[in-house]
Order: sequence, then C-alpha cells, then structure tokens
Amino acid sequence: MDKSKVVVRFYRFQNRLKEKTAGLAPGKANISVEAMEAAEAALNKMSEDYPDWVSGLLVKLQEQHGRCVDTPENRREFFEEINHIAHDMKGQGGTFGYPLITKFSDSLYGFTVKRPGEITDNHIELVKSHVDAMRAIIRGRVAGDGGEIGAKLSESLDEAIVKYEAG
Repeated sequence: MDKSKVVVRFYRFQNRLKEKTAGLAPGKANISVEAMEAAEAALNKMSEDYPDWVSGLLVKLQEQHGRCVDTPENRREFFEEINHIAHDMKGQGGTFGYPLITKFSDSLYGFTVKRPGEITDNHIELVKSHVDAMRAIIRGRVAGDGGEIGAKLSESLDEAIVKYEAG
C-alpha cells in the first residue's frame, strides 16, 4: 500500500455535553435557589428514612450469618452475599449522617472480600460482631461520629476483630 495515497479524515463532533453544562464551570454555578432547596429537602427526607432502609439490610446480613452457622458447607456463597450487602451499605452511611455505618460496613466488606482458605467459626463470629455494632448504631440513632458511644462501639468492634482473627 502506498502511504502517500492514504486519505485521513478528521471529524469534529459537536460537544453536546458541554452545551448542557454551560455555566456550571467551577465558580460559575448557575443553579437556581429553588432547585438547591428542593435537592436539600429530598436529601433530608432520605436521611430521615435511612435508618429504616438500612435496618432491612441488617436483617439480610443477619439472615446470611444464620445460614453460615446452619450450613457451614456453603459459607463461601453466603460470605459473597454478605460482601455485596456490605458494599451497598458502605457507600451510603456517611451521605445520610451515619459515618459509623460506613466505617463498620467498609470493615465488613474488606473482611469478606474473596477470603482464601476455610471460613471458620471465628470468621462467622466476626460477621456477627459487625452486624451487632451496626444494629446498635441504628437502634440508638447514633449519627455523626457518635461521640463517646461511637468511640465505645468502634473500640468493641476493634477488640472483636483482634479476638476472632487471632483465635
């Protein structure tokens, strides 16, 4: 093939995304006050509903924990489901004012991700420790860092991690 006869064409496509975001460059946001107030109201409503919503996920975690206890031969499968639930939870706690849920579910997620080897009874107890800590947060509506209660819950979970990973 003769390279001197190769035809190259350049196409310039119109940037529709740029048109849609006109005026939204950093420092030049052009969002109406009403839109911002509506978004804030929606987020506040979701924050009020968050404890009820996350309680449903805690029930699912508890069910998977029970399955691990009842049918040890299928623990790997149940751990995968626990991992998926923890992943869903870790991204939302902080958004709705419960950063301890994010912290504890992130810990549970990291603990359950593709564990090599056998999943022991100690591993199952560690799942229970995470679920119990998160349930205490939601029952007590422990928002923010939780102050002294949050520190004690974090300390308890850390102690459980040391105990059950070592044992």
